[in-house]
Amino acid sequence: MSEHTSDRPTTPSRRGLLFGGALAAAGTLAAACTGNDPKETTPAAQTGNLGGGDNAKPGRPVTIGFSAPAADHGWIAAITKNAQAEAKRYSDLTFKPVEPTNDINQQISAVESLISAKVNALVLLPNDGEQLNQVARKAMDAGIPVINLDRVFPDKLSYRTWIGGDNYGMGVAAGHHVGRRLKEKGVAKPVIVEVQGIATLPLTQERSKGFADALKTYGFSVTAKQDAKFTVETGNQVASNLLQAHKKIDALWNHDDDQGVGVLAAVKQAGRKDFFMVGGAGSANAMREIKSGGVLEATVTYSPTMAASAVRVARLIAQGKGMADLMELQVPQSLTLTSETVTRQNVDQYLPLGFES
Repeated sequence: MSEHTSDRPTTPSRRGLLFGGALAAAGTLAAACTGNDPKETTPAAQTGNLGGGDNAKPGRPVTIGFSAPAADHGWIAAITKNAQAEAKRYSDLTFKPVEPTNDINQQISAVESLISAKVNALVLLPNDGEQLNQVARKAMDAGIPVINLDRVFPDKLSYRTWIGGDNYGMGVAAGHHVGRRLKEKGVAKPVIVEVQGIATLPLTQERSKGFADALKTYGFSVTAKQDAKFTVETGNQVASNLLQAHKKIDALWNHDDDQGVGVLAAVKQAGRKDFFMVGGAGSANAMREIKSGGVLEATVTYSPTMAASAVRVARLIAQGKGMADLMELQVPQSLTLTSETVTRQNVDQYLPLGFES
């Protein structure tokens, strides 16, 4: 979303990619790892860990702890919903969430309660990676593998696996869409404006850098940018200011579909139809706007389905399993989701995965 503090555009292919590429197939058979002859084996098959069965089938019972910020934002709300829904799929998994909170000290206390409960693994989206680093390290030292979701801990000893979105990749995807569309329109010196999230956050800086780097390959650059704090109200104010300051605009990229509700409202109120807009994160609201054929013609994903994948990975790690379609015996240490571009041509494919903003 947009307020994520974690840290390639691709042609949208199949829905599975939005679930995290290889993660979406974590429960499938690794048929390619063995030959057609049933007597033939490979080192992976011999372990019984990979290619030896369906990881989705019931295994050793495990308890997965879960902690995330309070749902004061559509993307955060979707994180918890995705985690809960995924946990319900497994009869061998007991899901143990703690009360969501935006208070750092309360989240630390909540995580400590999960450590005391001796959960088998912990999925943790911290309010602040740096401030919760110590309690995550405490869990790891207690033998509880931590799946660090999105906002990364600075100390790699504080987590077993990190899974999150690609902020730089979001910018690149948005930049390539804007660059290609402007080239198609034959615009030589475009006015491109950018509505950021919180300018001081590394994630925002990464998105802006990716956007600028991609635009540069077309010979374009950002004309003006301003941050909108990831809120609907500020998104509306910032967009209104930019629209007043620039009587001619060719393209607008808004980093976050939640704040984009305010941005779109400002655009419609001003009656501006002289430019096209690209969103960020992949909300259902944005996708419906794309489908309607208005000024918003695309959004680049930063999918909250990463929480479902984190629960899936936590279960595999707690059960001592690897990922069925990888040769390695253990789940990878880092998994980055691909940022995909949703347009009117493929919006129906992605709409079921959009989160409500």
